[in-house]
Amino acid sequence: MFEATTILGYKGENCAVIGGDGQVTFGNAVLKSNATKIRKLYNGKILAGFAGSTADAFNLFDMFETILEKKRGDLLKSVIEFSKEWRKDRYLRRLEAMMIVLNREHIFILSGTGDVVEPEDGKIAAIGSGGNFAISAARALDKHASLSEEEIVRESLKIAADLCIYTNDNIKIYKIED
Repeated sequence: MFEATTILGYKGENCAVIGGDGQVTFGNAVLKSNATKIRKLYNGKILAGFAGSTADAFNLFDMFETILEKKRGDLLKSVIEFSKEWRKDRYLRRLEAMMIVLNREHIFILSGTGDVVEPEDGKIAAIGSGGNFAISAARALDKHASLSEEEIVRESLKIAADLCIYTNDNIKIYKIED
């Protein structure tokens, strides 16, 4: 895991949501507290977030967005093609970043080694140093609370911020509704 951020994706019954904190660290210093590490892609139909090296993540976003355009917004075909490109390119295999991408139908984690992972439950994924805290909170809130998808993401990221020193509570959230 990267000591850089916390990103949480949630694909619920009513909408798909992604959220991330705003902290950027360099070693043991906070460089910025209000960074945006999530994006809307393909005319707002795809949500994406990154953890890891910022420069590497921007390269990955650009590459993924190009593939997404070629595949006309088909997320499943795009992540497969992206993985193929990532594994073939020696430069890309050295990038230190991970991504979560989702829409109303799918949610995937794209790892720093070119792997594509669909979460076991098909609806909650987290990356970054606070990812395990956020996903634990999201799973508990999903099962035992009657919150909206957006509220589950926000509250889970707040819990992660309380526990992870590389995560802050300056949270940004994007969502896609039907």
